This record gives sequence, C-alpha cells and structure tokens, in this order.
Amino acid sequence: MAFARFPKQETTIVLLLTGVYVLWVGLVLGFRSDHWVFLLLCLGLFFGSQMSRKIVMALFFFALYWVIYDSLRAFPNYAFNPVHIEQPYDLEKSLFGFQYAGQLVTPNEFFTQNTNPLADVLSGIFYLCWVPVPMMFAVWLFFKDKRMLLDFSLTFLLTNILGFALYYLYPAAPPWYVALYGFEENFSIPGNEAGLANFDHILGVSLFHGMYAKNANVFAAIPSLHAAYPLVTLYFGIKKRLRLATWLFLVILGGIWVSAVYSGHHYLLDVILGALCAIATIIFYEKVILISRINDWLKRYAEAIR
Repeated sequence: MAFARFPKQETTIVLLLTGVYVLWVGLVLGFRSDHWVFLLLCLGLFFGSQMSRKIVMALFFFALYWVIYDSLRAFPNYAFNPVHIEQPYDLEKSLFGFQYAGQLVTPNEFFTQNTNPLADVLSGIFYLCWVPVPMMFAVWLFFKDKRMLLDFSLTFLLTNILGFALYYLYPAAPPWYVALYGFEENFSIPGNEAGLANFDHILGVSLFHGMYAKNANVFAAIPSLHAAYPLVTLYFGIKKRLRLATWLFLVILGGIWVSAVYSGHHYLLDVILGALCAIATIIFYEKVILISRINDWLKRYAEAIR
C-alpha cells in the first residue's frame, strides 16, 4: 500500500536498481558511510512525495555519474596502462614553456614561485565551483525547463564517460606529482591538494586536504574534467539564452581554468584537452543523440517528471 501512489513500473525499476547498486557496492567497492547516505537519500526522495520523486528522477544522470566516478577507485587506471609522467611534462614545456629567472619553466612552475594570498583564495573559491555550479543550474532547470535539464545532465554524464575512458587509455600524472616525486612511479600515494593547500592554510580549514585525500584516481590529469564541466554549463546557459547567467558562467569558466593551472592540478595542455572533451560531447549530443530514438525517450521522460 505504501507504494500505491507511484507507478508500478517506476517503482519496480527503482527497486531493481537499488538491488544492483547494493550488490555492486557490497561485492566490489565495500560499503562506506557515504554509500548509505546516497542510497537512503535517493530512496527517501523517490518514496517521499510526488515532487521529491520527480526531483530524484530528474537528477538521475547526475546520480549515475557519481556511481561511475565512485567505482573508479576499485579499478585504478595504472593497472590497465602505463602511467605517463615525464611525457606530459615535456610536452607542456615544449608547447607552453617560457624563460623565467634564467630557466625554461612551465606555467605551473612559474605560479609555484609566484603565489599571493589573494590569488590563493580566489583559486580555491573558483575550484569549489566545478560541481556545485552545474548542480545549481540543474536545480534551476528543474523548475524552468525539465527537457533541457535532461539534455544538460545527459551531456554532463557523457562528458564524464568520455573523460573517464581517456583516463584509462592514457593515465597521466598531474603537475604536483612531478614537483613532489619527479618522474619515478609511486602508486601508493594518496591524492594531494597541491597549491590549494594555501587556501586551507589562509582560512584555517582542511577542506581541500580532506577532498583530495579521498581522490578516486591520482593519475587522471588528462583530460581536465574541471575544464570540461563549466564549458558544458556555459553552452547550455547560452542555449537557454540566460544573459546574466551566461556571463557568470563565463567568469567561472575562466576562473576554474586558471585555477587548475595555478594550483598545480593540471597542465595547460590538460585544460585544453578537457575543453575539447566537452566540445566533442556537445557535438555528439546535438548531431547524434537528438536525432536518434534516444531523443524520443527523453521526451517521454521529460513528460514523466513534469
């Protein structure tokens, strides 16, 4: 009787997905507290009310992104292909290196020697925007344009899938790894907040330290999904013709891209490849998905969450 007000088909699908998720986490990943929070939140929203059910259904692709990202930790990319440490560094230096203090340096190396507190704080603020801003935009779209929400969230998911595939095809060390460990392989290290440690120190917090200690994959610098997310968000802001939001998204995009290099988490090359990853996914979505049968399914899905 508790499920009577919900369509039987949707309830069956949710219960099946729940069973698959519990088996996957239990057998492959091992349960952590955040797994239970995620599961209970999703089920609570689905069975809570008609409105909350529509919210969790509308954000399904974001939930699927989190499941896939979380699963990466069980399959480290360095176990599938050699990790590239020196090659990205040398390529960055050959493409974007410049003379500073009598040496050829990368932009990361220049910023490491030329930090300042204001830039440290701004870098941290912009870097915190990479997921919250797309999520807030998604919530706004839920109330304004549910069909575009599905377009946006599915494009977001596909961008991640492409990025994750490239992580496994070409495992790459970030700039901070080279600064700390040189070109030697060391697969036992945790993630590192790198230049964002200055943000933590200035504000007296351990925000980025805590975040990067749980990083699912250290050797996933190429492409920079930090660069891809704001570009996808900007594209849909333009498509929705949100003038003020578009300018805000553009500023955030620039801030994240600069912060990625300033903080030592990505080479400039990584940022460019991340942007190309987003562009490729957007083109694929517009030229393939929207003229396929998937588009008809998305239309029906949008009607179900109105």
